[in-house]
Amino acid sequence: MTQVHGARNQGIGNQRVHLPSTWSYFNNIGALDRTKKSGIAVGYDHRFGLQELSTFDLATAIKNRKGTFGLGISRFGGKLFNQQTIGIGYSHTLGVNSIGLKMEYFQTQMEGFGSGGSLLFSLGGITELNPKLYLGASISNINRGKISQETDSRLPTLVQLGLHYLPTETLSLLIELEKDIQQSPLLKAGLEYRLKEWIFLRSGINTQPSRFFAGFSIQKGNLRLDYAYSQLAPLGSTNHLSLNYQWGD
Repeated sequence: MTQVHGARNQGIGNQRVHLPSTWSYFNNIGALDRTKKSGIAVGYDHRFGLQELSTFDLATAIKNRKGTFGLGISRFGGKLFNQQTIGIGYSHTLGVNSIGLKMEYFQTQMEGFGSGGSLLFSLGGITELNPKLYLGASISNINRGKISQETDSRLPTLVQLGLHYLPTETLSLLIELEKDIQQSPLLKAGLEYRLKEWIFLRSGINTQPSRFFAGFSIQKGNLRLDYAYSQLAPLGSTNHLSLNYQWGD
């Protein structure tokens, strides 16, 4: 649940709030209606060379005149321990503001201990301060859902607040503050540069713990391939790969 989805968002420093896309279903449901077209996206994350820490996910965004509806499915882990989610969301834009609400079922399964799950609710939004500056926020698990009904252990509740600045048509600068209500805040910063009409380059950093990110996209028509690489000492590197297809006006 705490993961950022989509290699594009991973490449700019593991940021969630901005860069609207089909992956906004997972990252910031309020940004989903700012996607220009309906879309479907699939992704795979391979962490620290361990298959047991891999994530498979799928997201869809369906636009109509009343807003954008989203559906997402994700699975993290291996045979001994895994977590999966499935849910739906809705995002709508009114003037310079876009807001959204998501509901999902989150299940945790552990070998020898069985499984448990609960419903989680998340909110998000983006405000256009001016044509070059955007403010975004997201709150996940606002109801503080538990791992299961048989325990008092609760899943993380995360709050993100970020700014997206476009100094030129080809460059985006992004900064984001993330706070788990039970942990110290985490600062993220990154950039995206459009080298050509069909290729984008990205980089980003995190604090506490310090992490480095880099990535790129190749786009042809309505199809885009994203790749990102991240490094976390001393655990090692993570590779992120996602494929996005869009259709409609």
